[in-house]
Amino acid sequence: MSFSQLGLSDKVLAAVAATGYTTPTPIQEQAIPHVLARRDVLGIAQTGTGKTAAFVLPMLTMLEKGRARARMPRTLILEPTRELAAQVKENFDKYGAGQKLNVALIIGGVSFGDQDTKLTRGVDVLIATPGRLLDHTERGGLLLTGVELLVIDEADRMLDMGFIPDIERICKMIPFTRQTLFFTATMPPEIRRITETFLHNPEKVEVSKPATTAVGVAQFQVSVSREPHEKRETLRRLLRDATDLQNAIIFCNRKREVALLYKSLQKHGFSVGALHGDMDQSARTAALDQFRKGELPLLVASDVAARGLDIPITSHVFNFDVPHHADDYVHRIGRTGRAGRAGTAITIVSPLDFKSMAAIEKLIGQAIPKVEGIEAGEPPEAAEAPARDEEPVRKPRRRNGNREANFGAPREGSGEGRKPRRERGPRRSGGAEGSRGSPPHVQTQQPEAPFTPPAAPAPSQTPSIGRAQAPRAPRDTASEPADHSHLPAFLLRPVRARV
Repeated sequence: MSFSQLGLSDKVLAAVAATGYTTPTPIQEQAIPHVLARRDVLGIAQTGTGKTAAFVLPMLTMLEKGRARARMPRTLILEPTRELAAQVKENFDKYGAGQKLNVALIIGGVSFGDQDTKLTRGVDVLIATPGRLLDHTERGGLLLTGVELLVIDEADRMLDMGFIPDIERICKMIPFTRQTLFFTATMPPEIRRITETFLHNPEKVEVSKPATTAVGVAQFQVSVSREPHEKRETLRRLLRDATDLQNAIIFCNRKREVALLYKSLQKHGFSVGALHGDMDQSARTAALDQFRKGELPLLVASDVAARGLDIPITSHVFNFDVPHHADDYVHRIGRTGRAGRAGTAITIVSPLDFKSMAAIEKLIGQAIPKVEGIEAGEPPEAAEAPARDEEPVRKPRRRNGNREANFGAPREGSGEGRKPRRERGPRRSGGAEGSRGSPPHVQTQQPEAPFTPPAAPAPSQTPSIGRAQAPRAPRDTASEPADHSHLPAFLLRPVRARV
């Protein structure tokens, strides 16, 4: 079947022919006729199968009639990330070159005023991320009552990023009679519940089973120890030994790990870029453009680059960290082997990742073969000096360590820097200076009536608390009366003996 048999307009067919495409993909062949028939569509297909064109091409045909009004877009496309939203806009610019359509990109990280100016002029297609879209609606600069077609793309990624409550709010602002297109690569139970809420008698287009990987991607796993230096050494060996490597995306689970691995690869002479959610939008766009143009053969990224990014020439994908969710593995390795091309996906697995790898193999329904990482007999990287960008592992400080080793050492903030005390005489059993256990904040009170204390016990029977103390000198009770002013009042009360 060719594109001319799908019911697209002549302008759209001319734009498709100019790009060199002649045969639609299975998802395009099945979804485009239903979209043109104004039916709700639930599209399930693995990444890299042409889902974006499956809704862009029929939307261009439907938008040829009508006119946009100020602050009231005609169609709305929701994307989970800024990169995906910008990629969809590129598709509209490519296939809609012969049409005079106003397309607005509403994402975070760019000027709010410029976006508001575009909305004031009126837009036919509004491509947005949920957060920035709600910002415009709450400020009164955007009305969604004129939306005729709603597209929710990468719905499973929306779920992972916590955008489902925002999407529910947005859907309440759109007329109930809208047409909804819902595209996803996986179908967790929560996504299934959402489709029953958002879609009305949809046409289900399922090209492949949920959570399946592309046929042309060769998958391997490499076992390493728990040491981070061995993972980095294994990755560098794999990058150097790969004979057919053109470019590669290296995925990490955390943004901090992306920054550390990026600096480590730079230190060892690799030409590499970084991409994660905490970067400025200009830096993210520049790194992605350089990777697409081939100026940077390596890109260290978080899962922000795992969904929907169309980089056809990616030859390798490395999972430096095994993803915590098995669905993310399908999206990560989907960056290679796109549009029927061959690709390679290698995952570096430590003993802590065995459970996650078992979940991945269960999800995709196949075992991932193991290959050797570091050859035997080679010296480990532990003997090397740690790089400046790699934080050394610090041993925790022992606060209550060996008492014999710490005996006599000044405690922190207690001895040094203070005024030395005057020399003490022989310790007295009841004196103020001789009572080490008396807290300084206790207020002393004089007894209400004179009281004769009982006789003090013998020095050998006096209990000692804490460290060993030197024997005290005997006290001459006849020459000097005892001083009990340091004792609290309740200790000076008389005790009644029971008869």
